[in-house]
Amino acid sequence: MPVIEVKNLQGKSVGNLELADEVFAAPVNRALIWEAIRHYEAAQRQGTADTKTRGEVSGGGKKPWRQKGTGRARVGSSRNPIWVHGGTVFGPTPRDYDYAFPRKKRRGALRAALSGKLKDQKLAVVENFSLDSAKTRDFRRVLDGFEAPRKVLIVNHDVENTNLLRSARNLRDVKLVQSRSLNIFDVMFYDTVLFTRDAILQLQETLKK
Repeated sequence: MPVIEVKNLQGKSVGNLELADEVFAAPVNRALIWEAIRHYEAAQRQGTADTKTRGEVSGGGKKPWRQKGTGRARVGSSRNPIWVHGGTVFGPTPRDYDYAFPRKKRRGALRAALSGKLKDQKLAVVENFSLDSAKTRDFRRVLDGFEAPRKVLIVNHDVENTNLLRSARNLRDVKLVQSRSLNIFDVMFYDTVLFTRDAILQLQETLKK
């Protein structure tokens, strides 16, 4: 059973926390992680690219010339696809790029990613983020005390922690998420994942199911 040290905001140890084997000691399945990231990125695509067909391009209501007798090819509209300013054939239209991805695979990928972070010592736990003020400079000092790189993902449980929200939002390479909103892309994108004790316990109960 993995054991991780819990620290306070001053970087001092306040105890240890036992983590579940099925969540934080899972095999690091890189193929599954790749699948989950691919699904996440596909679901995030806006899918708003659009082109106009010949029926949507303005103009072209009048036949350019008569059908016979001119020596030129017959044509019915100046907006047909082979003409300049004509419509587009088989162009992109608004669509949803999301596709079905089993929940078991999504959770399995998250377990694998978290296990990899813990194995690489890129996962840390803090007792809580009870900040006295909402100052970004002071919060940056707290993160530096954990020897965390600039790209830090903070997973919090308390949705009412206004000081934490205001302190973290001005740091470009720091992202704050709730434990229930944690996704595979953020876990792999950020160098270090910093949990509060309540957040990691809540996430652990969810991923054990």
